[in-house]
Amino acid sequence: MTMITLWCAVAGLVAVGHASPGKRASDASAYASNSAGNYKLTSIAAPVQGSGSPGSESTWKLSIDDTSSGHKQSITGFGAAVTDATVTSFNTLSSSTLQQLLNELMTSDGANFALMRHSIGASDLSGDPAYTYDDNGGSVDTSLSSFNLGDRGTAMAKMLATMKSLQSSLKVLGTPWSAPGWMKLNGEIDGSTTNNNLNDGYLTSGGTGSTGYSSEFAQYFVKYIEAYEDLGATIDAITIQNEPLNSQAGYPTMYVYDYESAQLIQNYVGPALADAGLDTEIWAYDHNTDVTSYPQTVLNEASQYVDTVAWHCYATDVDWTVLSQFYSSNPGVKQYMTECWTPASGTWHQAADFTIGPLQNYASGVIAWTLGTNTNDGPHLTTGGCDTCQGLVTINDDDSYTLNTAYYMMAQFSKFMPPGATVLSGSGSYTYSSGEGLQSVASLNPDGTRTVVIENMFSNDIYVSLSTESGEEWSGNIPSESVTTWVLPASS
Repeated sequence: MTMITLWCAVAGLVAVGHASPGKRASDASAYASNSAGNYKLTSIAAPVQGSGSPGSESTWKLSIDDTSSGHKQSITGFGAAVTDATVTSFNTLSSSTLQQLLNELMTSDGANFALMRHSIGASDLSGDPAYTYDDNGGSVDTSLSSFNLGDRGTAMAKMLATMKSLQSSLKVLGTPWSAPGWMKLNGEIDGSTTNNNLNDGYLTSGGTGSTGYSSEFAQYFVKYIEAYEDLGATIDAITIQNEPLNSQAGYPTMYVYDYESAQLIQNYVGPALADAGLDTEIWAYDHNTDVTSYPQTVLNEASQYVDTVAWHCYATDVDWTVLSQFYSSNPGVKQYMTECWTPASGTWHQAADFTIGPLQNYASGVIAWTLGTNTNDGPHLTTGGCDTCQGLVTINDDDSYTLNTAYYMMAQFSKFMPPGATVLSGSGSYTYSSGEGLQSVASLNPDGTRTVVIENMFSNDIYVSLSTESGEEWSGNIPSESVTTWVLPASS
């Protein structure tokens, strides 16, 4: 036994006297994943009650308010995008290996993911050709009689249904990258940025709905939700367009103006879902944090149907405090971080950063881009979009899979902050201009335990002392370049 292990054991015994009756300090636990990869949700020395003894280690102080005054947003869950690349690569696995993987992703035995986004039709992470659920050879189909999920849509719905069977709390968000080509001014799913807009009258006539296919656009969502429901995949929420301010030619995109989006939701999509008896939520925006006026407009104009905003991470110098500012202007609004990529070239802490930042700023959930890919970061379209988007999971050619660093970084949150947990206010997080620093976020869980996730971006271990508003102190070692999760027993 090393001296530090011995000290931890002794300190743990000494601390028992400070614990509440029936609760021992040893009830605390700690798990870490690190840049080197030798820690992968690995159990490490638990924090001890009291100030402990840091020895020669660098020290850091954190605090959380675990009383009712510190309660912030409720957590819905964490997860990733289920793209065609995900479904196609997953379905190359044998049934037993796929079952093992899905258990690792969706249950408490593994990451316990409870929030997934999926593409309605093709995204850039789809094999050729791009498609929607009602292409009809490019011909107008106002009756939507040619609506068909097709092989890929059916496979995706079945995959989501299986995930729902494993995770009862799973919430699924559906997002289209483009409307069917015949609904658009340019008649194309992809291929041109000219007139890359919905043919709904907003640009060409007397406003949204004055001409074109606003009603058909709304019914497209109804038919999609019902078709997925028929296959056992309940769709809990939609956004009406992925990245509505992004118009590109090489893969499916569609530009939607802010007032146009609001009018489509308020006058067409919202009523269509209601008339069909569907309680699927509609979330606003689904794009970057640098144009807050867009979701504000949608909330203002379509509040009958929208109370939630979806954000992406791709703004230059992304600043997650935008979400706190938005919350201040819109008390009670729900917010999610619904897309950020996890390339192999990213830093070890990239997924931790896009999870912890939004959580600190009123996000109720975080979704990575994407859940799974093959060894070539695909399948993906041959033109446009992302050809280096590595999944949280890489599916290998030999009926095996690799859980990538980003998976472990997200699992440090998802495994220990269950749906229904409440994020707590805290202080002490700081990142220096060098990129080094320590960031943390905490939650009060439904069973009364408390979770504290600590990201150490220093190349050395840090000894952290955590004080709680309920009057406790917990101390312990946080390994270098790691995300470490403390699970503390319920306070007395």
